[in-house]
Amino acid sequence: MSTITAARPAREHFPGAIPGLRFTPAAPGLWRVAAADGSLLGHIERRGTVDGERFRSRRLRPGTSRPLELGEFWTAEDAAEIFR
Repeated sequence: MSTITAARPAREHFPGAIPGLRFTPAAPGLWRVAAADGSLLGHIERRGTVDGERFRSRRLRPGTSRPLELGEFWTAEDAAEIFR
């Protein structure tokens, strides 16, 4: 009996570098954002729109399960800069 597995998109590296921040792939098009000391700050999600790619930033809020929406940006770097 053979097992059929669906191909899963590979997790990719964050498309930018911001001093003082670390990015870890969480899922296709989703990255965890952490400070240099390792504390988790939030997430950045890439979304396709009719106008092109957008990057949505969400900050984690201590003591809550709902993240705070920070905005959508045209570049990954702009989405990340809001965490600094």
